[in-house]
Amino acid sequence: MRVKAAQAWVRMTDSMLFLPSLVLLILLIADTFLIQGFWHFEFRDGHLYGYVIDILVHASPTMVLAIGMTLVIATGGVDLSVGAVIAISSSLACIMINPTIVGLNLADPRTFISNPQYSWAPLWLVIVLPLLVATMCGFWNGMLVAYGRIQPMVATLILMIAGRGIAQLLTNAIQIIIFNDTYAYIGNGFIILPFSLFIAFAVLVLAYLLTRRTALGLYVESVGINARSSFYSGLHERRIKLFAYSFCGFCAGIAGLIIASNIRTSDANNIGLYTELDAILAVTIGGTLLGAGGRFSLVGSVIGALVLQTTITSMLSFGVPASAILAVKALVVVMVILLYAEQTVNFLKGLGRVAAGQEAAQ
Repeated sequence: MRVKAAQAWVRMTDSMLFLPSLVLLILLIADTFLIQGFWHFEFRDGHLYGYVIDILVHASPTMVLAIGMTLVIATGGVDLSVGAVIAISSSLACIMINPTIVGLNLADPRTFISNPQYSWAPLWLVIVLPLLVATMCGFWNGMLVAYGRIQPMVATLILMIAGRGIAQLLTNAIQIIIFNDTYAYIGNGFIILPFSLFIAFAVLVLAYLLTRRTALGLYVESVGINARSSFYSGLHERRIKLFAYSFCGFCAGIAGLIIASNIRTSDANNIGLYTELDAILAVTIGGTLLGAGGRFSLVGSVIGALVLQTTITSMLSFGVPASAILAVKALVVVMVILLYAEQTVNFLKGLGRVAAGQEAAQ
């Protein structure tokens, strides 16, 4: 019996989900004892409230970003421009709802202030056009990486710098306040659970179907392991990279809509700031190796986003100032490096092998 348990332990530690799930479990157990009422839920006006719900709400944009970033990192690349793409998509959506604030006198200001359903452009276009633009931003990055043969960090750094400037040009560097309740529902709505969580789940399902129910996931891993060998094996490695970056841009567009609707404004200078680091860190925590490419886990990246947001929420609950959160994230990076070190992984796997060996000796 002990041998079977030890073998099950070895199989479990081989899973990409083991370490991120273990970290999340440790954080949740610690918060259970350190934060009063951490697992307390309150059902009010058809909404579910609580610490855990707050974590899910704030983690949703990072989940979506991490899903797109996973495919990019799996191809051996990285996308530093997702924060700027968030600024572009959110700014474009907000200006389409309320263009008057930037000098386009297309409607009486009293109209959109008094009418919580007012939008200058049809709401479906407010959603579709920013997503299309965000996807084209990802397509641009993919063209530079796949066909321009530019290093991913350098290629995406171009849009990282220019993208936020483009967002400021769109809005004249003005914060656009949103009064449209329907648009605000994307980031603030509830169907018992936060609506943004359902969006993140839908993106996860879409990415899963694309990568695990077709050969695309295998192609992405193959390109990430060795792009040249993949090319000589008959794979269109450039097209695969182009898809990965385009999908990452699409996910950044969705995250931009969620964030802007959640805060009901578009601040081109600050919205999405440092979110590219959060996405990369979430993917790394989820077990996808940065810079190595190859094997990836979408669910692991989602768990990584939850680990990151749980850590941030816990620190804020302990009274750590928001200005010090970047230092906390730096500590998380150090912990991830130690956790995924070869010595740590071998130690965890060795526990099961030792137990199995002792049982066999008896």
